[in-house]
Amino acid sequence: MQGTLNEIDIRSILQLIELGQRTGELLVEAYSSHSHSVSVDYTITHPHQQAQSQSTGLFWLVFFLNGQIVYAAQSDGDLSRLRDYLHPYKANGALEHLECPSMASTNAPEYGYLWVLLEKHVLTPAQGRSILQNMVHETLFDLLSLHHGHFFFEISPALAPQLTTLEIAPLVTKIMKQVQEWKQYSPHIQSSNQCPMIADRPQLKASLPANAFKSLDRWADGKTSLRQMARYLNRDLITVARAIYPYAQKGWIQLLLPKAQNPSAMPWKWELKTAKRAPRIVCVDDNVAVGKTVEQLLQAKGYEITAIQDPLEALKLIFPLQPDLILCDLAMPKLNGYELCGMLRQSTAFRQTPIIVLTGKDAFIDRVRARMVGSTDYLTKPFGASELLLLVEKHLDLRELEIAHNHSSITNRLKQELEETDITKSASV
Repeated sequence: MQGTLNEIDIRSILQLIELGQRTGELLVEAYSSHSHSVSVDYTITHPHQQAQSQSTGLFWLVFFLNGQIVYAAQSDGDLSRLRDYLHPYKANGALEHLECPSMASTNAPEYGYLWVLLEKHVLTPAQGRSILQNMVHETLFDLLSLHHGHFFFEISPALAPQLTTLEIAPLVTKIMKQVQEWKQYSPHIQSSNQCPMIADRPQLKASLPANAFKSLDRWADGKTSLRQMARYLNRDLITVARAIYPYAQKGWIQLLLPKAQNPSAMPWKWELKTAKRAPRIVCVDDNVAVGKTVEQLLQAKGYEITAIQDPLEALKLIFPLQPDLILCDLAMPKLNGYELCGMLRQSTAFRQTPIIVLTGKDAFIDRVRARMVGSTDYLTKPFGASELLLLVEKHLDLRELEIAHNHSSITNRLKQELEETDITKSASV
Protein backbone atom coordinates (compact mmCIF):
# COMPACT_ATOMS: atom_id res chain seq x y z
CA MET A 1 0.00 0.00 0.00
CA GLN A 2 1.12 3.54 -0.72
CA GLY A 3 -0.21 7.06 -0.73
CA THR A 4 0.01 10.48 0.91
CA LEU A 5 -0.65 11.59 4.46
CA ASN A 6 -3.35 13.92 3.16
CA GLU A 7 -5.39 10.77 2.56
CA ILE A 8 -4.61 8.70 5.66
CA ASP A 9 -2.64 9.43 8.82
CA ILE A 10 0.32 7.53 10.26
CA ARG A 11 -1.72 6.21 13.16
CA SER A 12 -4.20 4.54 10.82
CA ILE A 13 -1.38 3.06 8.73
CA LEU A 14 0.22 1.55 11.84
CA GLN A 15 -3.13 0.16 12.98
CA LEU A 16 -3.65 -1.42 9.59
CA ILE A 17 -0.23 -3.07 9.72
CA GLU A 18 -0.78 -4.27 13.29
CA LEU A 19 -4.25 -5.74 12.79
CA GLY A 20 -3.18 -7.32 9.51
CA GLN A 21 -0.16 -8.84 11.32
CA ARG A 22 1.97 -7.77 8.39
CA THR A 23 5.71 -8.26 7.96
CA GLY A 24 7.64 -5.75 5.89
CA GLU A 25 8.93 -2.19 5.71
CA LEU A 26 7.21 1.20 5.86
CA LEU A 27 8.97 4.16 4.26
CA VAL A 28 7.70 7.71 4.87
CA GLU A 29 9.01 10.81 3.09
CA ALA A 30 8.17 14.29 4.42
CA TYR A 31 7.30 17.29 2.27
CA SER A 32 6.56 20.87 3.26
CA SER A 33 2.94 21.83 3.82
CA HIS A 34 2.96 24.69 1.31
CA SER A 35 4.49 22.75 -1.56
CA HIS A 36 2.04 20.00 -2.34
CA SER A 37 -0.67 22.11 -3.92
CA VAL A 38 0.78 22.00 -7.43
CA SER A 39 -0.97 21.66 -10.73
CA VAL A 40 -1.56 18.17 -12.06
CA ASP A 41 0.38 18.82 -15.26
CA TYR A 42 3.98 19.80 -14.63
CA THR A 43 5.12 23.13 -16.09
CA ILE A 44 8.47 22.63 -17.79
CA THR A 45 9.87 26.10 -17.03
CA HIS A 46 12.36 26.17 -14.14
CA PRO A 47 12.10 22.44 -13.35
CA HIS A 48 14.95 22.33 -10.83
CA GLN A 49 13.46 25.16 -8.78
CA GLN A 50 10.11 23.37 -8.80
CA ALA A 51 11.74 20.17 -7.59
CA GLN A 52 13.51 21.87 -4.71
CA SER A 53 10.33 23.45 -3.40
CA GLN A 54 8.62 20.11 -2.90
CA SER A 55 10.63 17.98 -0.49
CA THR A 56 12.21 18.37 2.93
CA GLY A 57 14.70 15.57 2.26
CA LEU A 58 13.60 13.75 5.43
CA PHE A 59 12.51 10.13 5.45
CA TRP A 60 11.97 7.32 7.94
CA LEU A 61 11.92 3.50 7.76
CA VAL A 62 9.99 1.23 10.13
CA PHE A 63 10.46 -2.56 10.06
CA PHE A 64 7.67 -4.93 11.10
CA LEU A 65 7.33 -8.59 12.06
CA ASN A 66 3.80 -10.00 12.27
CA GLY A 67 2.34 -6.58 13.01
CA GLN A 68 4.92 -5.60 15.62
CA ILE A 69 7.80 -3.15 15.27
CA VAL A 70 11.33 -4.58 15.14
CA TYR A 71 13.33 -1.42 14.40
CA ALA A 72 12.95 2.12 13.06
CA ALA A 73 15.52 4.24 11.20
CA GLN A 74 15.59 7.84 10.07
CA SER A 75 17.07 10.06 7.35
CA ASP A 76 20.31 8.91 5.76
CA GLY A 77 20.94 5.91 8.00
CA ASP A 78 24.40 7.05 9.20
CA LEU A 79 25.79 6.05 12.59
CA SER A 80 25.53 9.39 14.41
CA ARG A 81 22.31 8.41 16.16
CA LEU A 82 23.77 5.11 17.31
CA ARG A 83 26.85 6.93 18.64
CA ASP A 84 24.58 9.18 20.69
CA TYR A 85 22.74 6.21 22.16
CA LEU A 86 26.01 4.49 23.04
CA HIS A 87 27.14 7.49 25.06
CA PRO A 88 25.40 6.54 28.37
CA TYR A 89 27.15 3.15 28.18
CA LYS A 90 30.54 4.77 27.43
CA ALA A 91 30.68 2.72 24.24
CA ASN A 92 30.35 5.44 21.59
CA GLY A 93 34.01 5.04 20.63
CA ALA A 94 33.61 1.32 19.95
CA LEU A 95 32.18 1.94 16.46
CA GLU A 96 35.50 3.29 15.21
CA HIS A 97 37.12 -0.15 15.57
CA LEU A 98 34.42 -2.23 13.88
CA GLU A 99 34.41 -3.55 10.34
CA CYS A 100 31.28 -2.98 8.30
CA PRO A 101 28.95 -5.92 9.07
CA SER A 102 27.76 -7.94 6.09
CA MET A 103 24.10 -7.38 7.01
CA ALA A 104 24.60 -3.60 6.75
CA SER A 105 24.50 -3.81 2.95
CA THR A 106 20.94 -5.09 2.90
CA ASN A 107 19.50 -3.89 6.20
CA ALA A 108 19.80 -0.51 7.87
CA PRO A 109 23.54 -0.05 8.65
CA GLU A 110 22.77 1.21 12.15
CA TYR A 111 20.97 -2.04 12.97
CA GLY A 112 23.84 -4.13 11.63
CA TYR A 113 26.43 -2.31 13.72
CA LEU A 114 24.26 -2.63 16.81
CA TRP A 115 24.25 -6.40 16.36
CA VAL A 116 28.03 -6.48 16.03
CA LEU A 117 28.30 -4.60 19.34
CA LEU A 118 26.06 -7.21 20.93
CA GLU A 119 28.05 -10.09 19.46
CA LYS A 120 31.31 -8.58 20.74
CA HIS A 121 29.74 -8.06 24.19
CA VAL A 122 30.29 -4.31 24.04
CA LEU A 123 26.58 -4.08 24.89
CA THR A 124 24.39 -6.42 26.89
CA PRO A 125 21.09 -7.65 25.38
CA ALA A 126 19.21 -5.46 27.88
CA GLN A 127 21.16 -2.41 26.75
CA GLY A 128 20.59 -3.30 23.10
CA ARG A 129 16.85 -3.63 23.67
CA SER A 130 16.78 -0.28 25.46
CA ILE A 131 18.56 1.41 22.54
CA LEU A 132 16.20 -0.15 19.98
CA GLN A 133 13.15 0.86 22.01
CA ASN A 134 14.40 4.43 22.21
CA MET A 135 15.11 4.50 18.48
CA VAL A 136 11.60 3.27 17.71
CA HIS A 137 10.09 5.71 20.18
CA GLU A 138 11.79 8.79 18.73
CA THR A 139 11.03 7.74 15.15
CA LEU A 140 7.34 7.24 15.90
CA PHE A 141 7.29 10.59 17.71
CA ASP A 142 8.43 12.25 14.48
CA LEU A 143 6.05 10.26 12.31
CA LEU A 144 3.00 10.85 14.51
CA SER A 145 3.81 14.58 14.40
CA LEU A 146 3.98 14.51 10.60
CA HIS A 147 1.04 15.72 8.50
CA HIS A 148 2.49 16.13 5.02
CA GLY A 149 4.31 13.33 3.27
CA HIS A 150 4.25 10.19 1.16
CA PHE A 151 4.34 6.62 2.41
CA PHE A 152 4.95 3.19 0.97
CA PHE A 153 4.55 -0.17 2.76
CA GLU A 154 6.14 -3.22 1.17
CA ILE A 155 5.54 -6.78 2.34
CA SER A 156 8.96 -8.43 2.58
CA PRO A 157 10.97 -10.89 4.68
CA ALA A 158 11.49 -9.80 8.26
CA LEU A 159 14.54 -7.85 9.33
CA ALA A 160 16.77 -10.47 10.93
CA PRO A 161 17.87 -11.29 13.50
CA GLN A 162 15.47 -9.68 15.95
CA LEU A 163 16.41 -8.57 19.45
CA THR A 164 12.97 -7.32 20.42
CA THR A 165 9.50 -6.60 19.03
CA LEU A 166 7.18 -3.84 20.21
CA GLU A 167 3.38 -3.79 20.19
CA ILE A 168 2.06 -0.87 18.21
CA ALA A 169 -1.18 0.08 20.02
CA PRO A 170 0.19 0.90 23.52
CA LEU A 171 3.25 2.59 22.02
CA VAL A 172 1.15 4.82 19.77
CA THR A 173 -1.20 5.73 22.63
CA LYS A 174 1.74 6.80 24.80
CA ILE A 175 3.48 8.78 22.06
CA MET A 176 0.30 10.55 20.94
CA LYS A 177 -0.02 11.98 24.45
CA GLN A 178 3.55 13.22 24.20
CA VAL A 179 2.89 14.76 20.80
CA GLN A 180 -0.02 16.71 22.29
CA GLU A 181 2.14 17.85 25.21
CA TRP A 182 4.92 18.89 22.84
CA LYS A 183 2.56 21.28 21.05
CA GLN A 184 2.02 23.16 24.32
CA TYR A 185 5.69 24.18 24.43
CA SER A 186 5.42 26.21 21.22
CA PRO A 187 6.63 28.84 20.40
CA HIS A 188 9.43 28.58 22.97
CA ILE A 189 10.32 25.06 21.81
CA GLN A 190 9.58 24.27 18.18
CA SER A 191 11.96 21.55 17.02
CA SER A 192 13.86 18.59 18.46
CA ASN A 193 16.85 19.92 16.52
CA GLN A 194 16.96 23.19 18.46
CA CYS A 195 20.09 23.59 20.58
CA PRO A 196 19.67 24.95 24.13
CA MET A 197 22.16 27.53 25.38
CA ILE A 198 22.30 29.02 28.89
CA ALA A 199 21.58 32.76 28.66
CA ASP A 200 21.39 33.63 32.39
CA ARG A 201 23.77 31.41 34.34
CA PRO A 202 23.34 33.01 37.82
CA GLN A 203 19.54 32.84 37.75
CA LEU A 204 19.54 29.28 36.45
CA LYS A 205 22.12 28.10 38.96
CA ALA A 206 20.16 29.61 41.85
CA SER A 207 16.93 27.94 40.72
CA LEU A 208 18.14 24.40 40.05
CA PRO A 209 19.54 21.62 42.24
CA ALA A 210 23.29 21.31 41.87
CA ASN A 211 23.17 18.05 39.86
CA ALA A 212 20.50 19.37 37.50
CA PHE A 213 22.47 22.56 36.84
CA LYS A 214 25.66 20.58 36.31
CA SER A 215 23.94 18.44 33.68
CA LEU A 216 22.45 21.46 31.90
CA ASP A 217 25.73 23.33 32.06
CA ARG A 218 27.40 20.42 30.33
CA TRP A 219 24.97 19.94 27.46
CA ALA A 220 23.25 23.32 26.98
CA ASP A 221 26.15 24.63 24.91
CA GLY A 222 24.27 25.90 21.85
CA LYS A 223 25.60 22.98 19.79
CA THR A 224 23.88 19.94 21.31
CA SER A 225 20.27 19.51 20.17
CA LEU A 226 17.35 18.61 22.41
CA ARG A 227 17.21 15.21 20.79
CA GLN A 228 20.90 14.59 21.38
CA MET A 229 20.50 15.62 25.02
CA ALA A 230 17.68 13.10 25.39
CA ARG A 231 19.91 10.36 23.96
CA TYR A 232 22.91 11.27 26.13
CA LEU A 233 20.76 11.36 29.27
CA ASN A 234 18.85 8.18 28.34
CA ARG A 235 15.55 10.06 28.52
CA ASP A 236 12.79 10.64 26.00
CA LEU A 237 12.54 13.96 24.19
CA ILE A 238 9.41 15.13 25.98
CA THR A 239 11.07 14.69 29.40
CA VAL A 240 13.98 16.92 28.37
CA ALA A 241 11.64 19.51 26.82
CA ARG A 242 9.47 19.52 29.94
CA ALA A 243 12.52 20.22 32.13
CA ILE A 244 13.82 23.05 29.95
CA TYR A 245 10.54 24.76 29.07
CA PRO A 246 10.03 26.87 32.26
CA TYR A 247 13.50 28.39 31.89
CA ALA A 248 13.04 28.94 28.16
CA GLN A 249 9.88 30.90 29.04
CA LYS A 250 11.87 33.11 31.40
CA GLY A 251 14.64 33.62 28.87
CA TRP A 252 17.28 31.97 31.05
CA ILE A 253 17.77 29.33 28.34
CA GLN A 254 17.73 30.17 24.66
CA LEU A 255 17.07 27.63 21.93
CA LEU A 256 19.05 28.18 18.78
CA LEU A 257 17.48 27.22 15.49
CA PRO A 258 19.32 24.61 13.42
CA LYS A 259 20.71 25.48 10.03
CA ALA A 260 18.17 24.99 7.27
CA GLN A 261 18.64 21.83 5.25
CA ASN A 262 18.66 21.95 1.49
CA PRO A 263 15.64 20.06 0.17
CA SER A 264 16.28 17.61 -2.62
CA ALA A 265 13.91 15.36 -4.48
CA MET A 266 10.38 15.88 -5.71
CA PRO A 267 7.57 14.30 -3.69
CA TRP A 268 7.35 10.61 -4.41
CA LYS A 269 4.29 9.03 -5.96
CA TRP A 270 3.32 5.50 -6.84
CA GLU A 271 0.93 4.93 -9.69
CA LEU A 272 -0.02 1.88 -11.75
CA LYS A 273 1.74 1.88 -15.11
CA THR A 274 0.18 1.84 -18.56
CA ALA A 275 1.70 1.71 -22.03
CA LYS A 276 -0.34 3.28 -24.82
CA ARG A 277 1.16 2.47 -28.18
CA ALA A 278 3.99 0.70 -30.04
CA PRO A 279 7.26 0.24 -28.11
CA ARG A 280 9.05 3.58 -27.96
CA ILE A 281 11.81 4.01 -25.37
CA VAL A 282 13.77 6.98 -24.04
CA CYS A 283 17.07 6.49 -22.18
CA VAL A 284 18.21 9.42 -20.00
CA ASP A 285 21.82 8.98 -18.89
CA ASP A 286 24.60 11.60 -18.80
CA ASN A 287 27.13 8.86 -19.62
CA VAL A 288 27.42 8.93 -23.41
CA ALA A 289 28.83 5.39 -23.57
CA VAL A 290 25.93 3.94 -21.58
CA GLY A 291 23.37 5.76 -23.73
CA LYS A 292 25.01 4.60 -26.95
CA THR A 293 25.22 0.97 -25.77
CA VAL A 294 21.57 0.92 -24.71
CA GLU A 295 20.54 2.58 -27.96
CA GLN A 296 22.37 0.02 -30.15
CA LEU A 297 21.08 -2.92 -28.11
CA LEU A 298 17.41 -1.91 -28.20
CA GLN A 299 17.50 -0.83 -31.84
CA ALA A 300 18.81 -4.28 -32.74
CA LYS A 301 15.73 -5.76 -31.04
CA GLY A 302 13.35 -3.58 -33.04
CA TYR A 303 12.59 -0.90 -30.45
CA GLU A 304 12.38 2.80 -31.26
CA ILE A 305 14.98 4.28 -28.88
CA THR A 306 16.16 7.83 -28.16
CA ALA A 307 19.19 8.42 -25.89
CA ILE A 308 19.43 11.81 -24.15
CA GLN A 309 22.42 12.92 -22.06
CA ASP A 310 21.11 16.18 -20.53
CA PRO A 311 18.29 15.53 -18.00
CA LEU A 312 16.92 19.08 -18.36
CA GLU A 313 16.78 18.63 -22.13
CA ALA A 314 15.18 15.21 -21.59
CA LEU A 315 12.41 16.79 -19.55
CA LYS A 316 11.45 18.90 -22.57
CA LEU A 317 11.85 16.18 -25.21
CA ILE A 318 10.05 13.38 -23.38
CA PHE A 319 6.66 15.10 -23.65
CA PRO A 320 6.52 15.26 -27.47
CA LEU A 321 8.17 11.82 -27.79
CA GLN A 322 5.54 10.17 -25.53
CA PRO A 323 7.61 7.01 -24.90
CA ASP A 324 6.06 3.73 -23.76
CA LEU A 325 8.98 3.12 -21.39
CA ILE A 326 11.70 5.31 -19.84
CA LEU A 327 15.19 4.30 -18.71
CA CYS A 328 16.60 6.84 -16.26
CA ASP A 329 19.98 7.14 -14.53
CA LEU A 330 19.97 8.30 -10.89
CA ALA A 331 23.27 10.17 -10.55
CA MET A 332 23.16 13.04 -13.03
CA PRO A 333 24.19 16.72 -12.84
CA LYS A 334 21.63 19.56 -12.86
CA LEU A 335 18.73 17.18 -12.22
CA ASN A 336 19.08 13.73 -10.66
CA GLY A 337 16.98 10.70 -11.47
CA TYR A 338 14.82 11.02 -8.35
CA GLU A 339 13.87 14.58 -9.34
CA LEU A 340 13.29 13.76 -12.99
CA CYS A 341 11.15 10.74 -12.17
CA GLY A 342 9.15 12.76 -9.64
CA MET A 343 8.50 15.50 -12.17
CA LEU A 344 7.29 13.03 -14.78
CA ARG A 345 4.96 11.43 -12.26
CA GLN A 346 3.39 14.85 -11.64
CA SER A 347 2.19 14.90 -15.24
CA THR A 348 -0.92 13.00 -16.31
CA ALA A 349 0.96 11.95 -19.46
CA PHE A 350 3.47 9.83 -17.53
CA ARG A 351 1.67 8.67 -14.43
CA GLN A 352 1.34 5.18 -15.90
CA THR A 353 4.50 4.94 -18.01
CA PRO A 354 7.02 2.29 -16.86
CA ILE A 355 10.24 3.92 -15.60
CA ILE A 356 13.28 1.70 -15.04
CA VAL A 357 16.02 3.30 -12.94
CA LEU A 358 19.63 2.64 -14.00
CA THR A 359 22.18 3.28 -11.26
CA GLY A 360 25.51 2.25 -9.80
CA LYS A 361 23.99 2.25 -6.31
CA ASP A 362 22.77 -1.01 -4.81
CA ALA A 363 21.81 -0.06 -1.24
CA PHE A 364 18.41 -0.99 0.13
CA ILE A 365 17.41 2.62 0.71
CA ASP A 366 18.28 3.56 -2.87
CA ARG A 367 16.05 0.78 -4.19
CA VAL A 368 13.16 1.80 -1.97
CA ARG A 369 13.56 5.50 -2.71
CA ALA A 370 13.65 4.77 -6.43
CA ARG A 371 10.36 2.91 -6.09
CA MET A 372 8.88 5.62 -3.88
CA VAL A 373 9.71 8.35 -6.37
CA GLY A 374 7.64 6.43 -8.91
CA SER A 375 10.03 4.10 -10.69
CA THR A 376 8.64 0.78 -11.87
CA ASP A 377 11.84 -1.21 -11.58
CA TYR A 378 15.52 -0.94 -10.72
CA LEU A 379 18.62 -2.12 -12.61
CA THR A 380 22.11 -1.90 -11.09
CA LYS A 381 25.12 -1.00 -13.22
CA PRO A 382 26.98 -2.73 -14.70
CA PHE A 383 24.21 -4.82 -16.26
CA GLY A 384 24.19 -7.28 -19.11
CA ALA A 385 22.20 -7.12 -22.32
CA SER A 386 19.97 -9.99 -21.22
CA GLU A 387 19.12 -8.27 -17.93
CA LEU A 388 18.08 -5.06 -19.66
CA LEU A 389 16.06 -6.81 -22.35
CA LEU A 390 14.30 -8.97 -19.76
CA LEU A 391 13.08 -5.91 -17.84
CA VAL A 392 12.09 -3.97 -20.95
CA GLU A 393 10.14 -6.90 -22.40
CA LYS A 394 8.54 -7.65 -19.04
CA HIS A 395 7.11 -4.16 -18.60
CA LEU A 396 6.09 -3.65 -22.21
CA ASP A 397 4.38 -7.07 -22.29
CA LEU A 398 2.45 -6.18 -19.14
CA ARG A 399 1.01 -3.01 -20.62
CA GLU A 400 -2.21 -4.60 -21.90
CA LEU A 401 -2.94 -6.08 -18.49
CA GLU A 402 -2.22 -2.74 -16.87
CA ILE A 403 -4.51 -0.89 -19.26
CA ALA A 404 -7.30 -3.33 -18.40
CA HIS A 405 -6.74 -2.90 -14.71
CA ASN A 406 -9.36 -0.46 -13.44
CA HIS A 407 -7.68 0.67 -10.22
CA SER A 408 -9.44 2.75 -7.59
CA SER A 409 -7.92 5.73 -5.82
CA ILE A 410 -5.46 5.29 -2.97
CA THR A 411 -7.95 6.67 -0.47
CA ASN A 412 -10.72 4.27 -1.41
CA ARG A 413 -8.41 1.28 -1.33
CA LEU A 414 -7.05 2.12 2.09
CA LYS A 415 -10.50 2.86 3.50
CA GLN A 416 -11.73 -0.47 2.24
CA GLU A 417 -8.87 -2.28 3.96
CA LEU A 418 -9.55 -0.39 7.17
CA GLU A 419 -13.22 -1.35 7.06
CA GLU A 420 -12.35 -4.99 6.48
CA THR A 421 -10.23 -5.02 9.62
CA ASP A 422 -12.89 -3.14 11.63
CA ILE A 423 -10.65 -0.30 12.67
CA THR A 424 -12.30 2.64 10.95
CA LYS A 425 -13.75 3.94 14.18
CA SER A 426 -10.48 3.68 16.08
CA ALA A 427 -8.40 5.32 13.36
CA SER A 428 -9.19 8.91 14.31
CA VAL A 429 -6.88 10.60 16.78
